[in-house]
Amino acid sequence: MQQITSLEEVSIPNSWVTIGSFDGVHRGHQMLVQDLVREAHSAGCQAVVVTFFPHPSVVLRGASGPFYLTSPEERAKLLEELGVDQVLTLRFTRELADTPAEDFIALLQRQLGMRQLWVGFNFALGRGREGDIPLLQRLGDLHDFDLHIVQPIEIDGEIVSSSLIRSLLNRGEVARAADFLGRRYVVEGEIVHGDGRGRTIGIPTANFSVWPERVLPAGGVYAGWVHFPQGERRAAVANIGVRPTFENQPPVPRLEALVLDFDQDLYGQTLSFEFVQHLRGEQRFSSVEALIEQIQKDVQTSRGVLAHER
Repeated sequence: MQQITSLEEVSIPNSWVTIGSFDGVHRGHQMLVQDLVREAHSAGCQAVVVTFFPHPSVVLRGASGPFYLTSPEERAKLLEELGVDQVLTLRFTRELADTPAEDFIALLQRQLGMRQLWVGFNFALGRGREGDIPLLQRLGDLHDFDLHIVQPIEIDGEIVSSSLIRSLLNRGEVARAADFLGRRYVVEGEIVHGDGRGRTIGIPTANFSVWPERVLPAGGVYAGWVHFPQGERRAAVANIGVRPTFENQPPVPRLEALVLDFDQDLYGQTLSFEFVQHLRGEQRFSSVEALIEQIQKDVQTSRGVLAHER
């Protein structure tokens, strides 16, 4: 799917549209988008998602540090897999935030031929969030489009949201986060050279160069799968952290994975790690020997966790 970054780049005669951040494309997003696609296509219209980068919270509220569950490219790919015809990733700026709601709706009408607009129950857009549900209903009457309000979904009494998933990952609860995502959390990165310490102690790890704005789960050890570009996956045990047993610790947490029963050069390849289960927190050991002994235990635990999936 072509990445479209401006409404002026597209001209569609008839479409059903949804607008939002869609970070993570979690189960709530999936339900909304799948229903939109089905209904739009049955009406002979295109299904269009209008989303943003950077996230409005980053621009307007100064959210900093690792924040995103998906990159813009990952998000667009996930939405495409749900059947969306067009994903528009608009650059979010303060100027865009200050656009009057009616002007933005008129632009959607002109460029997308919007016949229906699907939004969440607490949605608002435009200057000062003036484009809330009551205003959008009036604009729908004025500009001849239908407004469809989508209610949130709950799991075990909790509303599915990107912020909740970020919170779970920040606590290392990757299995619980997967319940809300509708899939396991996956982080991608190029394999780069580290300090080579793992190989010197007989435990060669693959060091992932991860997008700095991407959320990593809490520091600790995880069982999971390393995925290769050709579609192969291999069992692995990963560590996120600063390796407190050693000196010269990295300034930010690092993701490194030990791919089990594998000893090939991975440098320069772009791989992904799929988090299955948190095994333990990161800890400092009294000696390298103690660290090696614990890693061997982690490997056996990881094998047990992943064995039923083979």
